[in-house]
Amino acid sequence: MSTEKPAEEPVADSLREDDWEAIEETRLRTGVVDKAFDKYVHTMEPLWRHVFGIDLRRWWLGMRSPHGPLKDYYRKDYATLDLPWNRVEFLAIDLEATGLDPDHDEILSIGYVPVIKGRVKLAEAGYHLVRPRRPVPEETAVIHGILDGHLENAPSLREVLPHVLKAMTGRVPIAHHARLERFFLSRACRQLYGNPLDVPFVDTMVLERKAFSRSNREIKQGDLRLGRIRERYGLPRYRAHDALVDAIGTAELMLAQASAMEGGKKAVRMGDLLS
Repeated sequence: MSTEKPAEEPVADSLREDDWEAIEETRLRTGVVDKAFDKYVHTMEPLWRHVFGIDLRRWWLGMRSPHGPLKDYYRKDYATLDLPWNRVEFLAIDLEATGLDPDHDEILSIGYVPVIKGRVKLAEAGYHLVRPRRPVPEETAVIHGILDGHLENAPSLREVLPHVLKAMTGRVPIAHHARLERFFLSRACRQLYGNPLDVPFVDTMVLERKAFSRSNREIKQGDLRLGRIRERYGLPRYRAHDALVDAIGTAELMLAQASAMEGGKKAVRMGDLLS
């Protein structure tokens, strides 16, 4: 594994999505945690999350949550870790936002697609634009292409989040660099329902880091980017920074990664995929 010292990163408020993904790649590649990234790990993940098991946490949060979408979400059991991965229902999810700080920035779009019995269910995919409270910053608009005019008649996050939680219910979420989706969705649930969204994600970036480790390969800069990983698995190029396209791209990648893991002697269980 490389021991090169990562370059100094800009402060969190100026980070773009590609920069944030690069910081996470550096963390996985070198073991060095960036100060800006470390800030979010500590502010968004309370101590109790690391003390109690997922089943107890979800039961407790379900009891505390008011009647509504989040409580309904927690009422559904989470898949057990020993299930074969292709018997588990997943939901690949991606979002675009005004920035990368869950405490201050806002979600602009959410895309998702189910993966059931090892197949991507495009007919059940969903995409939602979300109307923010403030104008879209120019520096992020040039990345995802979402402008204020696109959002004038879009529903609010309060209207969109119930659809997302319904799609997630009973399914294991998948994302590439999943901390970003988990932090933003958890923050949204706190704002609207008073409690966080507590659910383990399958992170395709982490899965690829583990694949490099198993084969004793050195991770070089850029090796853990979504597009680069898809190329290595022979998957076609796609248009990045569109929430639905990225969700579909991540779903396809997870299937390729799980299939590659099945090439070994050990059967792949759901717990093997979780980060």
